[in-house]
Amino acid sequence: MKLPKPKKTPAGKWYIQLMVDGHRYNGTFDTAEAASYWAAGLKTRLAEDARSPLQLSVSDAMQRYIDLKTPVLSPSTIRGYNHIREALGPLENVQLNHLNQEQVQRWVGWMVREGKSPKSVANAHGLLSAVVGEYRPTLTLRTRLPQKVRQEIQIPTEDEIRRLLEAARGTRYELPICLAVFLGLRQSEILGLRWEDVSGDTITIRRAMVVGDDGPVEKGTKTTSGTRRVHLPAHVAALLAAQPRKGDHITTLSGKAVYSGFCRLCDKASLPHYRFHDLRHFNASLMLATGLPDKYAMKRMGHATNNMLKTVYQHTIKEREAAYDAAMDTALDKLLSPPEKSENKSEKE
Repeated sequence: MKLPKPKKTPAGKWYIQLMVDGHRYNGTFDTAEAASYWAAGLKTRLAEDARSPLQLSVSDAMQRYIDLKTPVLSPSTIRGYNHIREALGPLENVQLNHLNQEQVQRWVGWMVREGKSPKSVANAHGLLSAVVGEYRPTLTLRTRLPQKVRQEIQIPTEDEIRRLLEAARGTRYELPICLAVFLGLRQSEILGLRWEDVSGDTITIRRAMVVGDDGPVEKGTKTTSGTRRVHLPAHVAALLAAQPRKGDHITTLSGKAVYSGFCRLCDKASLPHYRFHDLRHFNASLMLATGLPDKYAMKRMGHATNNMLKTVYQHTIKEREAAYDAAMDTALDKLLSPPEKSENKSEKE
């Protein structure tokens, strides 16, 4: 397609118009060069859009998929997708139409040799599978992935939580830490809380604050179940009442500031360097140890099913585990003693 020449308007601007497949595109610019540059760029983009995805490289097809999904996915998910696309290695320039199972399996092996964790490999393969499913659905991938390594999640003990709360008392980190310990909120949910979400002795979790490429971005909760109303314990309610109102959000701290302060408090309380998210683990584990029904725990945590609650968040708190062990020991010791009936019978004889 030959580019038209810009025309000067009576107002001194430069006007250019293109016709492509019956569609008219036009624009007005300050200079003839700017008009021609715009037309050339438009021509390139239209030609690219007209290409079949099968003619694209895996990298370009993945970028096209990312652009397609950007409006409906979270900034953190898109950022993760871009990191995967930038590290495709041997698949980067393979044409999507020529991609086969052997190449994908070799790519997985390459990622393992590069030191990628099983979870990272699974995430990368999941994105590739989504791209293939979108643009080449006839190719079914049956790739053998590295086995995930089960990591034992360490959560603070009840004594450690007491020491942390004492160290946080009176600091600007006390409220975020208590919201995580007492309510099981994620850090992003804490940062997204607004004063309008507080009503009497309840608080409603409606949104989260996450870090995007251009800074903090406010979005909805992860799932519909994530939007929930949670009861405020008296201590947290008192902290909220004493919190200065410096804007719409309850806390004006950034995620980085909250985490840095949390780490310093762990040092002050002589605690291991836990993740802030481990406070949410503690809350779930405390509900398990207290014997609360799953349905109630699911509601508080914002889960639609108890699968995540059982497999990820709930762990036996060490102090409670020791008490349960002692109870079991007592029950088992009784097996070594003669039954009371036998003893009574012997005495009578």
